[in-house]
Amino acid sequence: MKFALVNGQKTEAFKGGRGFCPSCSALLIAKCGEFKTHHWAHKGNRICDQWWENETEWHRAWKRHFPKEWQEVVQFDEKGEKHIADVKTETGLVLEFQHSYLNPEERRSRNTFYPKIAWVVDGTRRTKDKSRFIKVIQEGSTLPLKNIRISYTDFPEESRILKEWVNCDMPVFFDFGEQERLWFLIPKSTMDRAYVVRIARDYFIDICVNGSLEEVTGNITLLIYEYQNYVRKRNQMALNRRANQMLAKKRTKYRRRRF
Repeated sequence: MKFALVNGQKTEAFKGGRGFCPSCSALLIAKCGEFKTHHWAHKGNRICDQWWENETEWHRAWKRHFPKEWQEVVQFDEKGEKHIADVKTETGLVLEFQHSYLNPEERRSRNTFYPKIAWVVDGTRRTKDKSRFIKVIQEGSTLPLKNIRISYTDFPEESRILKEWVNCDMPVFFDFGEQERLWFLIPKSTMDRAYVVRIARDYFIDICVNGSLEEVTGNITLLIYEYQNYVRKRNQMALNRRANQMLAKKRTKYRRRRF
C-alpha cells in the first residue's frame, strides 16, 4: 500500500514507520528497502483486500497524476463488502491500474462492485504484447467516424493482451509505455471484433482530473453502436432484396410454365 494512517493522516512509507490500515485498521509496517518500491505492509501475512496486488513503480507513477485524497480510497457496497480503489475521482469514477494477470471472474466482480470503473492495463509487463498488439491493429481496418479514427480487428485472439480484455464491458486503456498515447479498447468488443482508439496520455489524465472520462468514452462507444446498427440494417436490407429477387424469379418461372 502507498498510504497508511499516521496520526490520522494519509502518509507514505518512511523508514521505521508504523501506521494503521485505512481499510481494516490493522497495524502496518513501513517497507523501505533499496530495490522495491517503498510501501506499507500488514504485520505478518495478513491481507485485508483480496483484490490488492503488489505495487510496482508503474502503479505509483500513475497514482502520482492524481490528488492524494483520490488515491487508495476505501469503498463499501450495500452489503458491507469493502475494497480499496486505486483512484476515485470527484465524479465517482474508479480507476484501477492493473499490472499482473487478472482472471475474468475477478474482473467481473470488480466491474460489478464499482458503479463506475475504467481500467488502465500495463502493456509493458510482457515483452511481446506491444508488438503483437500493433501488428494486429495495423493488419485490421479503420473507421473515420466523426473525425475519430477508430481501428478494428477481426482477429483479437492473435494479440494476447487483447484476447484477455476484449470481452470487458467497461473501458480499458492499454499503456505500452509510450509517452504520447494510450490505446482505448471500446467496451463490449467481442472475440469476433475489437475496436480501439488512440488517445493522448495527457488528454486522458486531464479529463479524469478536470472533466468526465465517462462522457468521452460513452460518446465513442455510442458511435460504434450506431455504426453496428447501421451495418446490421444495411445487411438485412441486402438480404431482403436478395430474397425478393429470388421470389420474383420463381414467380416468373412459374408463370412461364403455366403458359
